[in-house]
Amino acid sequence: MSSVVSSGYLRMVKTIPQMYRYIYQRAERATEVGPFRSWAQQFAAQNLRALIERERPDAVVCTHAFPCGAMAEYKRMFTDAPPVVGVVTDFAVHAFWMYDNIDAYSVATEDLRDAMIARGIAPERIAVTGIPVEPHFADRIDDAGALREELGIPSASRAILIMGGGLGIGPIVGIMRELTQIGEPLCAVVMIGKNRALGRRVMQAAQALPYPVRVVPFVGNVYDYMHACDVFVTKPGGLSIAEALAARIPLVLLKPLPGQEERNARFLLDRGAAVRARNAGEAAAAVEHVLRDADRLRSSGAAIAHPEAAHEVASILRGFTVY
Repeated sequence: MSSVVSSGYLRMVKTIPQMYRYIYQRAERATEVGPFRSWAQQFAAQNLRALIERERPDAVVCTHAFPCGAMAEYKRMFTDAPPVVGVVTDFAVHAFWMYDNIDAYSVATEDLRDAMIARGIAPERIAVTGIPVEPHFADRIDDAGALREELGIPSASRAILIMGGGLGIGPIVGIMRELTQIGEPLCAVVMIGKNRALGRRVMQAAQALPYPVRVVPFVGNVYDYMHACDVFVTKPGGLSIAEALAARIPLVLLKPLPGQEERNARFLLDRGAAVRARNAGEAAAAVEHVLRDADRLRSSGAAIAHPEAAHEVASILRGFTVY
């Protein structure tokens, strides 16, 4: 089921994004659980039984709507179910997250809390914590030059961090080429995750560019690269945005995927915390805009950042666990 859902989602957002947007919005307006969704949740819940009985968790944390639905069904089917906490990792919340038997929710904003209350979730079960990220994203760096040297990033130029997510979705190579229009010395750090095919395309394109490009595979210290760079060009995934806000790096948002990424982008743009590039052709102008207006963007971002969110979610969990 996981393979079918993942491959189907990727194929749809890449080839017919309008269809995904329609399905997302239609499902959001639904007031009842459809038969396929009900069957899928029952199927998943039944198959979780052996795992839950073996591990006997004090609590279950769901960071995606689908497992949250499966655990809501599990709690309905089995009276010995553990407490379940849903951690919403976007700046929008879909109806697929909302179940009246989930014990607690963590959300990014007061607006999301209000939306869940309007859909019938008890107010006392919803905490506004922000999106939890690794605490190192909020570290303050005293010597950015030394950090750049450690990471192999030239210190005498503007450093542009580019990320298209681990799936490599987005016009990354096109953006690299467009950045040649920027009229000051620069370098690029392109994070490719585990996408080797993207890495090969990026390295090939880099050979024809007049500025240095550092290609970075999947690493555990993304926060160091955010602290070392001047601008972050990324898809508006909830976690990436939350990490950037904590790290205080100004954002250029690539064309978002339909659904939650569109909502994430709108949230930041409405609050003046990011600049949008609708396509690769707008990337250079957007990056130059950010370089000119970096202090204001950092200030706007700091107003909505929640660098302590992980600690707050942990505090919620401590209320359910037994030691």
